[in-house]
Amino acid sequence: MARNTPASPKVRTPAALTPALEQLGRVLGALGNGEVTDPLALGITAEERDRFERAIAEAAARNGWFSQENVRHALTGIAHLLETQGLRHWLSGYPDLGTVDPRTVGLVLAGNLPLVGFHDLLCVLLSGHDARVKLSAQDAVLLPALVDLLARFEPQITERVAFTQEPLGQVDAVIATGSNNTARYFEHYFKHLPHIIRRNRVSVAVLDGSETEAELTALGEDVFRYFGLGCRNVAKLYVPQDFDLDRFFRAIFPWQHIAGHNKYANNLDYHRALWLLDGADLLENGFLLLKEDSALASPVGSLYYERYNDRSEVDRVLAERAHEVQCIVGHGQVPFGRSQFPGPADYADGLDTLAFLQGLDQGTNS
Repeated sequence: MARNTPASPKVRTPAALTPALEQLGRVLGALGNGEVTDPLALGITAEERDRFERAIAEAAARNGWFSQENVRHALTGIAHLLETQGLRHWLSGYPDLGTVDPRTVGLVLAGNLPLVGFHDLLCVLLSGHDARVKLSAQDAVLLPALVDLLARFEPQITERVAFTQEPLGQVDAVIATGSNNTARYFEHYFKHLPHIIRRNRVSVAVLDGSETEAELTALGEDVFRYFGLGCRNVAKLYVPQDFDLDRFFRAIFPWQHIAGHNKYANNLDYHRALWLLDGADLLENGFLLLKEDSALASPVGSLYYERYNDRSEVDRVLAERAHEVQCIVGHGQVPFGRSQFPGPADYADGLDTLAFLQGLDQGTNS
């Protein structure tokens, strides 16, 4: 997507963009739920609907992890981000947005989940800057298609977003997401620019034993959605010493179909064989391996668990390892089943992206 003439300054303000974003949210919510039978009622044409549907199918064909079910789930997650009340409440905390001297912000996106870089792009646009986006080869179709939809409601947005498969080139700041290994490369390569570099994180669930069957069933959504590949997927359970894990197995039975996915099943079989050769003590139900382990990040097809006697000790450990944890699911934390529906202020790694982007105009980033 190429730049044309500079966008009008007014198009850089949240007040100008939020109506288009809210309308985009309504469209994505309907697409995610498969409910776009009357596209004109949502402000798009049948051709635009069909073009986006083709993008969903192409994304699934290119990446075996991007099932159409999960792509549509990602669309409903973005629709949740763009709901009017939450979006406007979030933006009310940043009264100076859109008044900056526009800069070009490079975005290096991950490809582990469908549209995982949308929030970063959203922040760049709302802050008044322009985005130069290096897409992951694993997710190169969906975000351009989404921006095309947004341009239906705010045409000048196309002048503010450029996509590339090449190196970013000249940019004024960078937000890059990758593994711990690639983060070291990013830190070196972008050291001369203001930057946010994101690393591996995982999420955990802390059970207290009073969970209902409905809550444990909902926990399956936090574990299995996107095949467990996201930083907001629960990769570790903390359970009371006397907790019956059969309760958890019974509750997540509706997810048994996941074992029919070839890539997931290959991971499941590989780690089962590896751990059995090592003599590990495993619990399994045919589609998930449970392994007692103090580590946080479990492989695809498995879930680590750890028993505890003192909840305060769990809290202490998680506080010490906060730099590794994206979110905590449980009573008093993220509700069961909602880890994949962060609000707009639930910043990745806890870093305020909008504040960082505002600071570019004020020289406060290094």
